[in-house]
Amino acid sequence: MLSEYTLPEYTVKHAALLVDYCLEVERGQRVLVQSSTLALPLVEALYRAILERGAEPILNLEYPDQSADYVRLADPDLLERVHPTRLQELERVHSSLRILTPHLGTAAPAERVQRFRLASSALAEIRRHKRWSLTLFPTQTGAELAEMPYADYADFVARAMFLDCSDPIAKWLEVREFQAGLVERLSRAREVRLVSLETDVKMQTDSRVWRNSDGLRNMPSGEVFTSPLEDSANGTIFFDVPTMYGGQKVSNIRLELVNGKITRASAEEGNDVLQAALETDPGARFLGEIGIGSNYEIQRPTREILFDEKIGGTVHLAVGSSYRECGGLNESAIHWDMICDLRKGGEIWLDGEIFQRNGVFV
Repeated sequence: MLSEYTLPEYTVKHAALLVDYCLEVERGQRVLVQSSTLALPLVEALYRAILERGAEPILNLEYPDQSADYVRLADPDLLERVHPTRLQELERVHSSLRILTPHLGTAAPAERVQRFRLASSALAEIRRHKRWSLTLFPTQTGAELAEMPYADYADFVARAMFLDCSDPIAKWLEVREFQAGLVERLSRAREVRLVSLETDVKMQTDSRVWRNSDGLRNMPSGEVFTSPLEDSANGTIFFDVPTMYGGQKVSNIRLELVNGKITRASAEEGNDVLQAALETDPGARFLGEIGIGSNYEIQRPTREILFDEKIGGTVHLAVGSSYRECGGLNESAIHWDMICDLRKGGEIWLDGEIFQRNGVFV
C-alpha cells in the first residue's frame, strides 16, 4: 500500500485540483469515485483529500478488464439493463468522479457494445443532474497509444492540467476568462463553416447556447462547444486525428451530411466499428456537438478523446446525443467525438467572417 510520502507530487496536486476546483467538495457530502485499480495512486490521494474536507468518499473500483469482460460474457438480459444497486449508488451521492485508465483489453463485438451503451444511458441521465467530473490517470498503455515513453507521457498529462504550475486553479481561471471571449463571439454567429483538407461543411448554431469548458467537468479541458441545429449540417468532413471507440482503433473518418443527417460514412481503419456505431439508433446519424479546442498545452494526439478534443487548433464534431444545456434536441445512446486538425491550412468562418486560421484565433 502506498504511503502519503511515496505519492508523486503531481498525483497529490491532481487530487487537490479535482476535489477543490472540479467538484468543490464540502463537509457532509458523499462523493463517488469510479476507476480501475490502475489508478490506485490517485484514488488513494483522493480518498484522503475527500476525508480531509469532511466529506465521505465512496469507492467503486474495477480490475482493468472488468467492463470488457462484462460486455463480452454477460447474458443478454444482464447486458440490456442496469442493476438497481448501481442506480441507487449514483442517486445517493452529491457528486461523482470517473478516472479513465487507458487500457487495451479484449475487444467485444460491436453489437454487444451498443446494447450495453443503450442500457448505460440510464446512469448517464442520473449523473448529468449532479455535480460530476471526468479525468485520467496516466498508464503504460496510454503512453504506448500516444507513442511516448511513460515518463514523458506522465509529464504531458500533468502539463495539460497545469499540475506543473504553483497554482493550477489560478491557471484554470485564466482559461475560463479567455474562453469567455470566444463564447461571446460565437454566440453572435448564425452559421459556422469549417474548411480544411477534404472538408467543407456548414451548420447553424443560432438559438443554441455555447458553453465554456473550463476544467470543471473535464480535467483537463480547454474547449468551447454547443449543439448545432439538428437539420442544419451540410457538406463533407475528414477527421484526420486517430481515435478509439469501444476499445478499438478508428482512423481517417469521412462523413457526408445532408440536412443534418449522415448519409455516407467510411473509415480507413475500424470501418466496421464506425458503421455499427451509426446503426445504434436513429439519433446516431445526426450531430450532437461542435467543439473548438483551445488547450495549447496539448499539441499531439494520444488516442484519448479527453485530451485530443482539447488540442489547441482543432475542431471536433460528435455524432449522437446533444447537450440539453445548449438547447440540443438530438437523442441517442452514443456521443462519439471525431477530431479535425485545422493547424495546417484549416479555417473556421462565422457568417462569412474568419474566426480561426491555421489553428490560431483571429
